[in-house]
Amino acid sequence: MTAFDLNGRTALVTGANTGIGQAVAVALGAAGAHVICAGRRTCAETVGRIASAEEMVLDFADPMAARDVFDARPIDVLVNNAGIIRRDDATDFAEADWDAVMDVNLKALFFTCQAFARAVFAREGTGKIVNIASLLSFQGGIRVPSYAASKHGVAGLTKALCNEWAGRGINVNAIAPGYIETNNTEALRADPERNRAILDRIPAGRWGRAEDIAQTAVYLSAPASDYVNGAVLNVDGGWLAR
Repeated sequence: MTAFDLNGRTALVTGANTGIGQAVAVALGAAGAHVICAGRRTCAETVGRIASAEEMVLDFADPMAARDVFDARPIDVLVNNAGIIRRDDATDFAEADWDAVMDVNLKALFFTCQAFARAVFAREGTGKIVNIASLLSFQGGIRVPSYAASKHGVAGLTKALCNEWAGRGINVNAIAPGYIETNNTEALRADPERNRAILDRIPAGRWGRAEDIAQTAVYLSAPASDYVNGAVLNVDGGWLAR
């Protein structure tokens, strides 16, 4: 097995139906993993792009949705990509929108990690967890208070779980994507002024591609990263360095 070979590994990717999650699932499959593509909507398109894959329905509006997923079979890699966002002024932000974002982005992520770790420890195995954080794990953003709070939480939780689990065979790391070309950023890219303002701040001079995040996820899932623990890797073209 090479440093980036995932043959014989099984990976679960949440939110795998589109965007970054889809790209991560496809990249893990290309590296040799059998990929379980999970989403609240069908992941059939993603599954069709992977040699060895299947789909699973998981709706993290119920933060405990994955509590029994890891009991059925060994899963070696968990990529927590599923997430939602709500926008409003902080003075008008609704409790229901706050709770919905925190439930999916942070509470579900924790309890999915917990279920994964319990299963790994029960079989005395090893595993890799890759959490998808955000630039808003470090910045505040505008009109997205619950999203910023949840993504700060993802970064902190990644470090907290590393402290407990690194010595027990589970690597817990996160990726903080920059501005990526996905459906979620289409409106920004279509706005000439916003697009230019964003590009002017990115030292790399371009928007990121979902594949940029996907290849980082392969690294954090593979033997190459066996001594990487508790890291939040910025994949942002240098945005945070500016």
